[in-house]
Amino acid sequence: MLETVGLTADESEVYRLLVATGTASAQDISGRSALDVVTARMLLRALEHKGLASAAEDSPEWFTAVPPQVALMPRLQRHFDALEQTGAAVYELAETHRRSAWARSTGEAVEIITGAAALRQHLRQLQHGAGREMMWFVKAQYVAMSPESNQEEFDALDRGVLYRALYEQAYFDDPDAVDYVVKGVRAGEVSRAVPLLPLRMAIADRSVAILPLAASGTSGNPRELRAAVVRESSLLDALIALFEHHWEIGAPLRVTEEGQIGGAGTTDAASPVGEDRHLLSLMVAGMTDEAIAGQLRVSKRTVQRRIQGLMSLAGVATRMQLGWHAARRDWL
Repeated sequence: MLETVGLTADESEVYRLLVATGTASAQDISGRSALDVVTARMLLRALEHKGLASAAEDSPEWFTAVPPQVALMPRLQRHFDALEQTGAAVYELAETHRRSAWARSTGEAVEIITGAAALRQHLRQLQHGAGREMMWFVKAQYVAMSPESNQEEFDALDRGVLYRALYEQAYFDDPDAVDYVVKGVRAGEVSRAVPLLPLRMAIADRSVAILPLAASGTSGNPRELRAAVVRESSLLDALIALFEHHWEIGAPLRVTEEGQIGGAGTTDAASPVGEDRHLLSLMVAGMTDEAIAGQLRVSKRTVQRRIQGLMSLAGVATRMQLGWHAARRDWL
């Protein structure tokens, strides 16, 4: 398989033998393979020329393998980057073809794409092409693109694109979820939390939406994952209205100077302060009592007692009412 990074089959065989032995001469390579000494020497020199082997200064007939992570990983990365660029170019050509076909006929409002790789590529291109706004429904787990790999969001934020992200409660079951949200908010993302989202979705510039059709989670064969690309239509209008409805009832997520989900100032004299405000922000984000206790480094019982105190302060009977009250009175 090393032919992919520019080696011939014979060079690959000699390099593998050289890595296995550490240091070897043409005679050693010949003795361990079907190659004659002259051919083995020629291949060792070729590997030296390509930066995969080095000749000993005092014994030029002896060669040492350059470690694969030094010699091959940069080649592999360049190959991967070239494939990514080719994939992006093919996607742009396909989009150009689609737009021209759309202009010639009424076409279809919904396109179905198949495979996690195709979905990931569409999501990257969707963000790359966004000029004004991205709207996200972020459910627990991911089906194609992990949060830490979504560099396109930060590139778009740098261009001035508005990102509005809605996170559902179960998303925060991931112990790294708070860190992801904090990083996004600090970069300019505007985030809110709701108890539950009906689907996962991304909408760019109110003109195109992508929504995976998987019921939940990451189960199933990634190659069989299907997603819908929805363009300007009454269906897209409905998806935008669905987002705006949930956005309206979502609790804002803000980040403190200490890098925690917390709140800003408020003029409400009866509002919670300090750690209670931080606790309230974590609660409306959907974190469990155990997770909140871990964040605040207190016991679960302390968390429950302080939530009861906040409910009394707000004059409400349930946690859902408390979250609604806190969002409306800017306690977060």
